Amino acid sequence: MITMNKFRLALIAAVFSLTTTTAALAQAPLKIGYTSVEYVLSQMPESKQIESDLKAYSSQLEAQLKSKYSDYQTKAEAYQKGASTMTEVVRADKEKELTGLQGSIQEFQRSADQSLQQKQQTLLKPALDKLQKTIDVVAEENGYTYVLNSDGASPVLLHGPKDGDISDLVLKKMGITPGAAPAAKVATPAAAATPAVPAATKTKTKTKK
Repeated sequence: MITMNKFRLALIAAVFSLTTTTAALAQAPLKIGYTSVEYVLSQMPESKQIESDLKAYSSQLEAQLKSKYSDYQTKAEAYQKGASTMTEVVRADKEKELTGLQGSIQEFQRSADQSLQQKQQTLLKPALDKLQKTIDVVAEENGYTYVLNSDGASPVLLHGPKDGDISDLVLKKMGITPGAAPAAKVATPAAAATPAVPAATKTKTKTKK
C-alpha cells in the first residue's frame, strides 16, 4: 500500500512537471531562422582572397606533379630506346626505377588532394569563425532560438518563410551590403582538382636471344 502511494505521488509530480514545462514553452515560443552559409561566405570580402590563395597553392602542387611526370616520361622513353642493348641486370634495374617513379607520382597525387583540402579548411576557418560569431549575435538580437543552415543537397531546412532568412541580417551586421539573392547561391571556393596522371603502362621489350 505504501508503494502504491509513492507511485501515485511520483505520477502527480511528473504530471505537474510536464504541465510546468509545457506552460513555459507556451510563454516562450521557439523562433527558428535559417541562413545560407555558402551565400554569406560568397558575399564576404575574404572569399576572394581565399579563392586566390587556394588557386595559387593548387598551381604549385600541379607544377610539382607535372615535373615528376615529365621526369618519368623522359626516363621511360630512354628505357624504351635502349632496352634492347641493355644487359638483363641493367634492364631490370631500369624497370625497377620506373616502377618506383610511377608509384611516387601516384602517392604524390593522393597526398596533394589531401593537402589541398586541408589548405582550404585552414583558409576558410577564420571566415567561418567570424560568420559563426555574427550569427550568434544576430540570433540573440532578433530572438531566434535556433538558426539552421539551408545549404546542401539534403538541406536541414525543408521549408521556411522569407522572414526567417537571416542571411542579409548577418551580412549587414558585418558591414557588408547584400548582393545576389540567397536563391542564387555562389559556392564557396572549391578545391581545385589536381591534374590526373595517366597510368603508366609497363613497357615490354623484346630481348635478343
